[in-house]
Amino acid sequence: MALKVANVSRAMADTSMFEAAGIEISQQLVGPNTSKADYIDILRGVDGAMIGTLPLTDREVLEACPNLKIVSRSGVGVDSIDLPAATALGILACNTPGINTSEVADHAMALLLSLTRLVRETDGAVKAGQWSDNPQRIAAFRGQLRRIAGSTVGIIGLGNIGRAFATRIRGFGPKRIVSYDPYIPQTTADLYGVQLVSLDELLTTADYITIHTPATSETHHLINADTLARMKPNAILINCARGPIVDPVALQIALQAGQIEAAGLDVTEQEPIDPEDPLLGIDNLIVTPHIAGASPVSGIEGGRKQAENVLLVLTGRSPHGLANPEVIKTIAVMRATNAGRWEGVPDFSTALAL
Repeated sequence: MALKVANVSRAMADTSMFEAAGIEISQQLVGPNTSKADYIDILRGVDGAMIGTLPLTDREVLEACPNLKIVSRSGVGVDSIDLPAATALGILACNTPGINTSEVADHAMALLLSLTRLVRETDGAVKAGQWSDNPQRIAAFRGQLRRIAGSTVGIIGLGNIGRAFATRIRGFGPKRIVSYDPYIPQTTADLYGVQLVSLDELLTTADYITIHTPATSETHHLINADTLARMKPNAILINCARGPIVDPVALQIALQAGQIEAAGLDVTEQEPIDPEDPLLGIDNLIVTPHIAGASPVSGIEGGRKQAENVLLVLTGRSPHGLANPEVIKTIAVMRATNAGRWEGVPDFSTALAL
């Protein structure tokens, strides 16, 4: 019986690569309005799936799919997958690291530059005729503009995207680039001109803070009332990582009270953000609709690698990215006792084993 794959993500897969391997593939777009029952019906009999952010691929979905061996998402985020459940069931949760590193780092820089150089405000003033009709207003902008040179820049999370941001920001001449990342050695940070510091030191010394860490239980609401209170009054906060890292209520209060100067968000705790959310009425906040990683290039590359993850695993090879490497042990035990969902599928490389 041929292996079966379902693509329910936004990226259309190249069916020829699956057909050449004798694997059946179906493509059906699902989204936020797809019911869990319909989602399960699509995935119930497949061996591999290319998925998106929504619907959530939670324990109920995974347990209802006895043949499922791999779920693959484009990008680095896998927060829509129940990783403990996938690991316990022997299902690989895969991603595609590196496909949008440049785009996200660029977007973080764009938000920071827009806020430091008042791009939105000055553009709006010129288009409203104030350059000629209200020169006092234009003159006032001059005293509000900021430079990055000579400042301290803080990066929370020094993975691929954090490093790419560090490379970009160095060209603007900051006095110091500091980072909080307990999983990165200083020898690695040295390669990017970054000094590793405690979270408290970063919060209390940085003029500009950008977040590039994954959403985990450890980072949930890492930016909250307490951490915002420790930031400098002139701090600008950028988040192009995941919405739940920042407590939106605490951020709203901090911005409205002038506790920090401004913020730029590409992600929010609820997505799409409610049009009535009070955050959207704050002038010193820019919000973009979770597009930091998007470009035609990253879209094509992500879709290709997302599909390749599934094909590689089902043909006995290692995927591009594995978010739950502990699953390798689970699968080894299954193969040694009752192979279950892995019956008849060649073993992939053990190079990823812990």
